[in-house]
Amino acid sequence: MHLSLVLVAAAVALFAVFPLTDTDIWWHLACARDWVTTWTPVREPVVNVHEYFQQMVAFVYDIGEAPLLVAFKAFLWGLVFVLFLLPSMRGFNLNKENAVESSGEISPVTFAGIAVLLFIFRYQFEMRPVLLSMLFLGIYWNVLPWLFYGWRERKMERSSVSKKFHHVFHLTFRDVTSLYKFLGVLLVLFIQWIWCKCQGLYVLGLVLAFGFFSYSLWFRRWVRFGKVRQWNGTRIPLKTIAWQLLFVILLFAMPFFHHDGLNLIPYPFELLDRLLGLSPSAIIFSNEIAENRSPITLLLNGENVLQSALMLVFCVAGIVLAIVRWYLQPSPDSSWQLSWQTNERVEAIFTRRLLPSWLFITAILALVAERNFVLFLPVFVAIVVHFSMRPSTSSSKLRNTSLKIKNTGLKLKKHLAEKSRKIGSKLKLKGKLAQKTRNWGHSFSPLLTSEFLLAAVVLAFVLGHWSKSLSSYDSMIAYQRVPVGAAHWMMENPHPGRLFNDDRAGGYLAFMNPLDSIYIDGRFILKTADFFERYLTYATMPRLFLVDADSQDIDRVVLPLRYYARWDKLLATLDSSEKWHVAYRDSLFVVMDRTQH
Repeated sequence: MHLSLVLVAAAVALFAVFPLTDTDIWWHLACARDWVTTWTPVREPVVNVHEYFQQMVAFVYDIGEAPLLVAFKAFLWGLVFVLFLLPSMRGFNLNKENAVESSGEISPVTFAGIAVLLFIFRYQFEMRPVLLSMLFLGIYWNVLPWLFYGWRERKMERSSVSKKFHHVFHLTFRDVTSLYKFLGVLLVLFIQWIWCKCQGLYVLGLVLAFGFFSYSLWFRRWVRFGKVRQWNGTRIPLKTIAWQLLFVILLFAMPFFHHDGLNLIPYPFELLDRLLGLSPSAIIFSNEIAENRSPITLLLNGENVLQSALMLVFCVAGIVLAIVRWYLQPSPDSSWQLSWQTNERVEAIFTRRLLPSWLFITAILALVAERNFVLFLPVFVAIVVHFSMRPSTSSSKLRNTSLKIKNTGLKLKKHLAEKSRKIGSKLKLKGKLAQKTRNWGHSFSPLLTSEFLLAAVVLAFVLGHWSKSLSSYDSMIAYQRVPVGAAHWMMENPHPGRLFNDDRAGGYLAFMNPLDSIYIDGRFILKTADFFERYLTYATMPRLFLVDADSQDIDRVVLPLRYYARWDKLLATLDSSEKWHVAYRDSLFVVMDRTQH
């Protein structure tokens, strides 16, 4: 189990090593230093929902700049997958007699398939606020089942930790469990409070907690009205339900513990509106921002065809898998499972109801917008691992050895005694050599199987492509997407008027040269629909920009030439105008200044 977990986490961490391609990271860093205000109007009220994320990445960047930030990002993404895989790889002890089989490992072919999947979607592992959201969800994924259902308390009862607490503090096991749960509640509440100022997706934590609470009510309903006489379980007291309800209410109230809590509450709904285009003013944001568009739309438009097609396939597969898991697996309250114990039943609730439900929700979110696929990926990998787990080789060998010893114990003793008297030293030496040869054969036999060889070929192919792509990076700053050279030139050559820039370049310009106020950056939620529509119109109607530039005192323009270069018409118009000239140009960006007469 530990080896499989480490291998998957290592694969995620390796594939997450690439430059800071998400341009939003730069306005996050700029806002951590000082809130960035564009010279163009913004919507009110202004709330910095990413404040704590920005402070975290700025702290790491100040220590080791972009390379350390990339390494930190890779470590956190590996940790995210560990947290999501951990419940699936522990195994489920539904039968105490088979407890030795509860730990297992995934096959080499399954791991190779997971590695290919992670490699294809490796650019989803960006340094974005969603990284902290996934980290917090992973913690909830492990802690909430224990808080709501008391999952695995019996294991803790036999652990040395509980015995140590009992011996030192003279506490009963119930007191120890209550202390642990109280600390767990404080941890979750603190995480939810932090989460409210990291990303608007903090609402997912509330949804997940409410899901666990709802299933706990379902569990109580069955215990109360089912055939309790045939079930050796324990009824959940009403007092416990009341405490759980209070816990959920406190989670929902966490935004109000911030000074701008009233503005934090509607933020996720505004985000959802602009993601889906529910209101007329939000349609342009859902249609024009690439990350907000569905993989279906991207596929129909011929954009990112391979990734969009694979996203569509995996999301549909996840939906089908969730539905099949829900309807074909026996319900946790099935009549033939009345002999189950409490821990066994709540584990079935988690694996047969909560896991498919969350897989279904994240698959729908990924179909809604391409950027949400990263919410779906760890859950999908976790459920694939859960289905493909098999007993570990060490467990099987231990079990077979114990059976052989029990069946042939006396015969083996007599045989060894007789053999030791008759065999001489020469024969003993030959026997040892033969035994070593057999041991080596057994040790290397798994390496010679077709399954292992196929997995090795696939992994070698993936790692080769990964190392080749990594060797092409000469910097951890994606200079193809941000104006590194242009920003340096602009700092040495200031201008008296206002700046017009592409939205993806705005964050880097604000970070590198905060004295030169920008036109726009990636914080589209701060802009109105009319402003954003007019900004996009400049690309197709460049004469309109010339009029606005005169009225708004714009005397400098910074635009990309290659990546996301939709400004060809505007650049051609400016180049042909006598009022504008090229002040700086490299292979990726151009700076045009107004000609002074």
